[in-house]
Amino acid sequence: MVKTQTITSMTEQQISEVAQHLENAELNAQDVVKITDQYPGLTFNEALDIQWAIRARKVARGTRIVGMKMGLTSYAKMAQMGVDKPCYGFLADYFSIPQGGEINSKELIHPKVEAEIAFVTNAELSGPGCNTGQVLTATDFIVPAVEVIDSRYKDFKFDLPSVIADNSSSSRFVIGGRAMSVNEVDLRTIGVVMEKNGSVVELGAGAAVLGNPAASVAMLVNMLAERGEVLPAGSFVMTGGITAAVAVEPGDAIVVRYQHLGDVNMKVV
Repeated sequence: MVKTQTITSMTEQQISEVAQHLENAELNAQDVVKITDQYPGLTFNEALDIQWAIRARKVARGTRIVGMKMGLTSYAKMAQMGVDKPCYGFLADYFSIPQGGEINSKELIHPKVEAEIAFVTNAELSGPGCNTGQVLTATDFIVPAVEVIDSRYKDFKFDLPSVIADNSSSSRFVIGGRAMSVNEVDLRTIGVVMEKNGSVVELGAGAAVLGNPAASVAMLVNMLAERGEVLPAGSFVMTGGITAAVAVEPGDAIVVRYQHLGDVNMKVV
């Protein structure tokens, strides 16, 4: 990795080097120090440049991007991670694990699970100025999901620019339960119970995600607009953890029960 240096802006070569470094950490399940240790002046936009460069590397190898995710959208999660602003990342095809499937811990560094509500859209959304009402109108259905996050940084310690560069700790996800229309449920009051090995470890409600999970999608759309991007029709978006993330290890069985939406379950091996 490059030596520590204070910079006013990153070159394309430096962005490419950091993207390769972080993607290798993900693919090899090997932790690294946070990027701002090497680049103390790393900006929000430079961190996004790195994330998009990682995405481009995967696409160039034939990996499909199957969705987007928001991170650090609950106050509990922000407090847990020591940051004060949400972020976003992309979901690659190999991140997807079937309902009841196995999470291979050898492919990850220090996985944690969090309960989320995912949206599937049926119309394009664009910003700036996208709001919750527009998101609800453009939503085909919602579905319960569990994200397995896995920061590539040593001891799961990072700042906001570093986590953005690391694709917002994206790793694996599981979809289960049943799909429902947003008109059939109150997104703010959907209750969630997470069980690990038969014991309840977390409780939450949809309002923990920016007051309404749909607000998380609107924020994503507006953040994408800053880079001239839109959220296409047919997009799958995970809206962020409803509660603080729970660490898992081989042998753990996770069941997350969602009010009205059914259960999502998996095993860690």
